[in-house]
Amino acid sequence: MRTTILAALTAAALTWPAALPAHAAPHHGADSIRYASIKSCPATDVQARPCGDWRLVLHSGKVTTLPDAEGVARDAKGRKLTYLPAPIAVSGDGRKVAYFTKANRLAVRTLGGGVRLLPGTALPRVGHDALTLRLSDDGARLAVTIDGDKPRGTRVFDTATGARIGSVPTGRSVLGFSYDGDELLASAEGEDNAADLVVHDETGEELLRATPPQVVAANGPQALAADGRTVAAVVQGGKPELVTYDMETDRVIERRRIALPRDSVQMVDWTGDTQVTAHLTASGRKGTAMTIVRIDTETGAVTVRDRYTVLKDSFVFAACGG
Repeated sequence: MRTTILAALTAAALTWPAALPAHAAPHHGADSIRYASIKSCPATDVQARPCGDWRLVLHSGKVTTLPDAEGVARDAKGRKLTYLPAPIAVSGDGRKVAYFTKANRLAVRTLGGGVRLLPGTALPRVGHDALTLRLSDDGARLAVTIDGDKPRGTRVFDTATGARIGSVPTGRSVLGFSYDGDELLASAEGEDNAADLVVHDETGEELLRATPPQVVAANGPQALAADGRTVAAVVQGGKPELVTYDMETDRVIERRRIALPRDSVQMVDWTGDTQVTAHLTASGRKGTAMTIVRIDTETGAVTVRDRYTVLKDSFVFAACGG
């Protein structure tokens, strides 16, 4: 439980560090981000509400804040939506975080580095409750889905320049980026109300579309490999399995038995050519416990990469993925 760590830190310590040491490894070094969290506070009607700044909990155990980030969501007119946190996303490698500034600018910050403000015209004037942010594994791409009363699809941006690269049309629910960040996996309604999977490149062009078998469709979230065609899904239950499916040939490649704790699968990502990483959550009296496992797609071997308990006072949290 990291509440003891948080309690021990002074307000002065909860600031963005001027510099951080380099990664010890390509992913998830000591000072990469495990997850972002915002505090839960009571409201006048006893219902909990988000409050304070977004906090970043690092693998080293440090807790830092994003003082320039909007904590509470705002509507299209700039009014606070008291019970809803502002959007945020952490890249799979834990090195970048996307959020809205208090001046309502979409921003991407690099851990230990600078911040890139996207153009003020990057998004239409909509409420934060209509927006979902997703970063690619390496944080090089940002996808912003615009829903609400007037859905406008998903816009894709280059986080280094802030330039808009392309758009995925409405009617597609973006599930995430491929491992290399070059494609996006989405779902769409198919024939006879079936759920199709669709692959788009970063410009929004449709590359592949398939109606997956039930063992894939019913076991989300699904993840797309770097090849832009292989999808992974984790089957839970009495006999967990890792299922890999080829969208181009429309066939199940493998159904491999795996050993998993009886927790809920929150996130699934490809993190190598033959490796899938799954984030598993379990809610208990002490808070939300997260277990991150790596699964070898060729052998089914499962190894634990990380375990932690989310800050107990969290209203909501966003894990790094990947």
